[in-house]
Amino acid sequence: MLQSKCRHSSALPLETCSFCNSSSPESLLDICFNYINNNLDTICVSCKITGRLRLKEGVHLPVEICEKFLNVRSNSLVRVNSNFIHIFRDRQSTRLKRVRLRDIDITDRDLEVLLRHRLSELDVSYVPNLSSGCIKHLTEYGTLLTSLTIGEETEIFPTKIFGKLKFTEEHYDRGFIFLAPNLKKLTLKRLNALQPDFFVLLLRHFSALTHLDLSGCSDLGGFEYTEHLVNLTSLVLYNVTGLENMVPAICKLKSLRHLDISQSREENGRYENGGQILTTIVNNLPKLTSLDISGTNLAGRGVADVASGPVASDIPALSSRMNNPFQYLGLYETSHDACLRHDIPAKLIAGNANEEQILVAALAFLDRTDMLQKVLNELFHLLRFESCAYVGQALNIVLDAMNRHLTERHVQISGSATLFYIVKGTGKQLHDAVRVKRRIITALLNGMSVHRTDETMMRNGCLTLCQFKIPSDVLFDYERLVDILLHSVHGMAQESFVQRIGIYLLNSLACQVDRQQKAKLGELGAIDKMIWLIADRLERGHCDDVLEVAWSTMWNVTDETPSNCRKFLEIKGMEYFLQCLEKFPNKDELLRNMMGLLGNVAEVRELRHFLVTSKYLTVFSDLLDSRSDGIEVSYNAAGVISHIASDGPDVWLVFQPTRAYVLNKMVRAIDRWDLNSQRNINYRSFEPILYLVKVYHTPECQKWAVWALANMTKVYPEKYCSLIEKEGGLELLQELIEHPSPPAPVKNLAHLVIENCRRYKEQEWTNLEAQVEVQLDG
Repeated sequence: MLQSKCRHSSALPLETCSFCNSSSPESLLDICFNYINNNLDTICVSCKITGRLRLKEGVHLPVEICEKFLNVRSNSLVRVNSNFIHIFRDRQSTRLKRVRLRDIDITDRDLEVLLRHRLSELDVSYVPNLSSGCIKHLTEYGTLLTSLTIGEETEIFPTKIFGKLKFTEEHYDRGFIFLAPNLKKLTLKRLNALQPDFFVLLLRHFSALTHLDLSGCSDLGGFEYTEHLVNLTSLVLYNVTGLENMVPAICKLKSLRHLDISQSREENGRYENGGQILTTIVNNLPKLTSLDISGTNLAGRGVADVASGPVASDIPALSSRMNNPFQYLGLYETSHDACLRHDIPAKLIAGNANEEQILVAALAFLDRTDMLQKVLNELFHLLRFESCAYVGQALNIVLDAMNRHLTERHVQISGSATLFYIVKGTGKQLHDAVRVKRRIITALLNGMSVHRTDETMMRNGCLTLCQFKIPSDVLFDYERLVDILLHSVHGMAQESFVQRIGIYLLNSLACQVDRQQKAKLGELGAIDKMIWLIADRLERGHCDDVLEVAWSTMWNVTDETPSNCRKFLEIKGMEYFLQCLEKFPNKDELLRNMMGLLGNVAEVRELRHFLVTSKYLTVFSDLLDSRSDGIEVSYNAAGVISHIASDGPDVWLVFQPTRAYVLNKMVRAIDRWDLNSQRNINYRSFEPILYLVKVYHTPECQKWAVWALANMTKVYPEKYCSLIEKEGGLELLQELIEHPSPPAPVKNLAHLVIENCRRYKEQEWTNLEAQVEVQLDG
């Protein structure tokens, strides 16, 4: 656990913080489910005509596995649809009891398939394709239902049937909307423009209810029709108007332990006699342990509201509870800053007075996007300008919020901005928290995938990703990250901050991944997007960092990756090279990046003949004289020429410039270079250079190769001496020294490489012996 950044409080009922046990591996069960979700063919077969899925023969899944399977699918970016639901049509091989579906594409018939499992719990939110046809399925198959949630934008009670002018006589005659005799928890959100008689009929047969949530519903009337709900312990009337008329009926629900009458809009939470309403509620509901009056004026103005005499609480209406404090009290955005007052009779308070109140509010409002956005903004400012004691818990809340509300732009923006400061603030403490890092990166990529056209979301996501180690921290979702970054390069505004940071991240990925991943970058369109950027800059005559990094990215992505080198040539990359050289001849970094890329192309034997033209060879020859960026441009030009020349005189099919002229010029350039030159290059393998060491028919090629090895082993011995030894380079150099053909200057360079490696090895042994002596003395 991160002791310095994460504290546990007995007052905060928060899930164990993300950093606790964060280095433990992901569970095998989660790994399996994620794999199956991404590869449904492991357990399913698909009908070629309809696309409907079913389990393979012999596969039978118990209820726990089925529910987890459906839950994982529902929470992934791949939407649940009718073809997927078809899996559960076979009730012999699948079992379901608890189903929670959110933001999916299913129909009434699909819901019937699920209800036929005789569910005990059903939660459907943001499922716009369901209709009133579902009501009969609830009655027919809902006999075992104990919990039902019909969330927002799920209109199975449409106003065209149940509205004020459309209420059908059929429902009056039968005396109910639907039947579910065992129902204990009922949530119906944002049912508007319905007759009060609708709720009378709806609740008439649900006398066993213990929890009722009518958030956002309108036209509830006086609420007298709830009098028979004697078992009701929880009542949520969030964003319900007309509270004054409902208070007498609410006060008759003597078993209530939790009451939520909060509002998200200030104008709806203003009552003429707010203090008296709250007093009436508190005095008539003695069993209340949880009360939420956020966004209202029910807390009054404080002590000043009392004309005379002392009061036990700064919220006068709650004075009777000073000796019996609430477990939870919601005071977020109450009038006159009630959450800032003293002597509040509650153990947990949702407000914005301090960090703990903000975190409690965030937990309370996790399912309410309008309130949640405000609280996340509070948390963002807290993390940005102040220290956060409960950073692990804050991280849990932000990730939960982003995962629950993936399509809500404001939640994703506030969440990603907050993640930036959490990740930045934890620094090294996040280094070993592998699972935590993956959760954060996954949440960011999910949000960026859904909101990829949003400049703010993409900026927040990219900036937060920059806080991680690229590429090691992101390799688990490498392909999706590349896809998002390529969109930031090609799909966002030209010269925008998002385009710039996107291409820098892409370049970092291309620089440090292996050959297979570089090839994948090419397959996903990295080279095409870079050429598009280059073409745009050329058209505008504008040389900027984006142009330079575009060439750098292609340099990295073509390294030891012939398929990408070929793609560069196929999309006329050489033409863009010549145009850039002509328009921006004095840009050192641009020239270095371009020539580095062409060095990669020249290393691919089957592609070298594309470079053997008078135009290209003249350019390469002229660049040998370049003093741009130290020796880098000249060095890379010599490397290209060496690889072309290594194929022998027969491939030099041009008359001008002649092969002898260019090779002589290359030798003169090499003789000018300082062997102590610092290099802006990173070799992961010397294989292409060692290939040239064996080209005895053209000693000029050998000279460039051996000079490169001498320079690397002299300036960076700790990095390259072991590499050359590992790849058999010392044996090849010894053979060159003993061979009669190479000239003396080449053999002298070979001797120097071997001596550099010998000295480095001796120094390593000396250092090792010193360490051993220190340990023995200790």
